[in-house]
This record gives sequence, structure tokens and C-alpha cells, in this order.
Amino acid sequence: MKDEDLMETELTSEEVFAGRLLRVHRDRVRLADGHETTREWIAHPGAVVIVAPLDNGKLLLERQFRYPLRRIFLELPAGKIDPAEHPLDTARRELREETGYKARNWHHLGTMHPCIGYSNERIEIFLAHGLSYVGHERDQGEHIEVIEMCLADALLAVRDGEITDAKTITALLWADKMFSGQWPLPG
Repeated sequence: MKDEDLMETELTSEEVFAGRLLRVHRDRVRLADGHETTREWIAHPGAVVIVAPLDNGKLLLERQFRYPLRRIFLELPAGKIDPAEHPLDTARRELREETGYKARNWHHLGTMHPCIGYSNERIEIFLAHGLSYVGHERDQGEHIEVIEMCLADALLAVRDGEITDAKTITALLWADKMFSGQWPLPG
């Protein structure tokens, strides 16, 4: 099958909601077979997630309350990309703000798209190593418990349903492949 047999073409686009973080759109599209339909989707500024191993071999994780699901989640450090901010700068900022650590070395591992059916969100995955503690600078209203966990225990937490956050699962599986030598360190 050729790409053009799958493509959809935007005919009209209407922004139906504009918030501080998200914008919701309703588009009219022409399908590859010529029929028309409606697509609703969310514009998101993008985010980063950080795999940050300490000298003791454990990873930095966070416990924090996530309002949409009204519960506490265990996840890797992460955050939203600000307008005109480079993703690496976001990763550096978020690691420092949330955990209090800075890293000597950074590697971009890859990109994930967590909800392709209804959002253009992308999450850039970074590895930060050579960590040193300098003190956190959390945003007003940001309440986080930073914990250390070895990769094997984090993967068991994924298996056991204790970690269900998609960006964290993706980054942990990437780290497992990379740390085991199955996938080379990019760059």
C-alpha cells in the first residue's frame, strides 16, 4: 500500500478550546477514499522525560499526585517544554527543579508519541548521568517525593502495575535495553 492510500487531508480546522497548556481542535478532513469526516485532536507543547542514574546505580524517580486520575503515580522526572525552549534545556531545568540534581552528561535517546489517536504530543527521552545534588527549585504548588530505585525493581513495578505512566514505562524499557548493551548509546 502506498502512503497516499492512507493519508488524510485537512479541509477546515476550528480551535474549540484554548487553555494554558492545551488547545483542542475540531477538523474536517478528506479521507484517502474521498469521504469526509471529523477529527478532534489536542495540541500539546511537548515534554521531556529523564532517565537519571545515580553513582550508586539507582535511578531517580518521583511520587506525585496527578489530578486527572486523582491518585499518586510513580514516574521518572519529566516536564513540559516551554515556548521557544530547546528540549535539552527543558530536561536540564526539570531535573534540577524537581529532583535537585544537575547532570554533567546528557544524551538524547529518542522520541515517543504517547497518544497518537487524539494528540500531537511528543515526549523527548533523555539520559542524564554524572549527577550532583544542588538543591531543588520546584514550582509553586509542585509537591514531589524523590526516591531512588534500581532499574530491576522499577521494571518489576511496571510488570506489577505499580508504574502505569506511559512515558516512564517507555523510558525504563529503553534504559533496560541500553544498560544491558542490547541498544547502543546514541551519538
